[in-house]
Amino acid sequence: MNRTLYTLLFHLGLPLVALRLYLRGRKAPAYRARIAERFACKLAPMRQGGIWVHAVSVGESIAAAPMVRALLKQYPDLPITLTCMTPTGSERIRAMFQGEPRVQHCYLPYDLPWAAGRFLDHVRPKLGVIMETELWPNHIHQCAKRGIPVALANARLSERSARGYARFAGLTRPMLEEMSLIAVQTETEAERFRSLGARPECVQVTGSIKFDLKLDDELLPRARQLREQWGASQRPVWIAASTHDGEDAQVLEAHRRLLEVHSDALLILVPRHPERFNAVHALCAEQFATVRRSAGDAVAAQTQVLLGDTMGELLFLYALADIAFVGGSLVATGGHNPLEPAALALPVIMGPQVFNFLEISAMLRDAGALRQVDDAEGLAGEVRRLVELPQDARRMGEAGRAVMQANQGALQRLLDGLAALIR
Repeated sequence: MNRTLYTLLFHLGLPLVALRLYLRGRKAPAYRARIAERFACKLAPMRQGGIWVHAVSVGESIAAAPMVRALLKQYPDLPITLTCMTPTGSERIRAMFQGEPRVQHCYLPYDLPWAAGRFLDHVRPKLGVIMETELWPNHIHQCAKRGIPVALANARLSERSARGYARFAGLTRPMLEEMSLIAVQTETEAERFRSLGARPECVQVTGSIKFDLKLDDELLPRARQLREQWGASQRPVWIAASTHDGEDAQVLEAHRRLLEVHSDALLILVPRHPERFNAVHALCAEQFATVRRSAGDAVAAQTQVLLGDTMGELLFLYALADIAFVGGSLVATGGHNPLEPAALALPVIMGPQVFNFLEISAMLRDAGALRQVDDAEGLAGEVRRLVELPQDARRMGEAGRAVMQANQGALQRLLDGLAALIR
């Protein structure tokens, strides 16, 4: 497949795109809003000549935030246009940069040449920065036509994804050849990009900027204060974060088993997607005394589950816990970022599906900071072990924080690479 055939198929598939928006809009009404932006129509007036940063959804937006803040500081005269593809990502971007007039935001249009061109002509960036793996052939080609350098930041490429790209070499090889910088997390991924057609001089191993996570100085004191208000300073508190459909039931089964031996245990359950909040709450309330974080009600002595159904609070909810399970890993989603709890010196548990964070999870596991389990029984057993052996929990937490500290510096290396392109 080449780009011409890809573009034709994309146009033919637009009715399916519309159907997908409709179906997603039934569960999450926000998908029905701002549809014109997805075709680069009715875009708000924007300052031109700055830096365009694309982060597909919530996780990438959070990962991009330190880079965006550093760019704002380094280039005080340049605006930054921050795009995403999902309503939750949009909400997170607006929350993180509320009050920062130089950050402007819209959805990234679909990967159609005329939509991509219209967006770029509206924004006219000096540089495009795409987070992680969100590669779109027409957007990149339209940048190349206009002489706009494009960087792939914090890039990762699993073996499975590399095989997928290789099957469509006629489309992906020219796209990668048009990239100006591919800042990858590991040498293994660098080699995958080179073998797929990226120019060797454009591929740099910078590490993962997720190691450069900076915690608010008030985060832990605020968390300790809230636990004291709950009267939960001595209760075992564990968190299951970023869970997916099919995973919540396993987490709740693990909690049921834990309560049999530690009847005062509290679970903080945080579903990944807000459209699932109500369904997960119903699942929790069937079995446990449950409080919703969004309701603002205090956790009482009889509360068994706190549902984390708010946006932008995940780090704070992690800080409330003693033990962290990172979701998307008991189902075939590939896992979510284990470095957030590691930065808080929490012992980390994940399931077997960690292919989105293969190298990072291996580093944490080898350091003794992360344990993997296969199912609800294994999860319950590991949480119980850490509750009953707090010295082991502390050792795991400290090992995770040491891994974080030893691997920092990726953000500065990335900023140096971007500076060369802006110059």
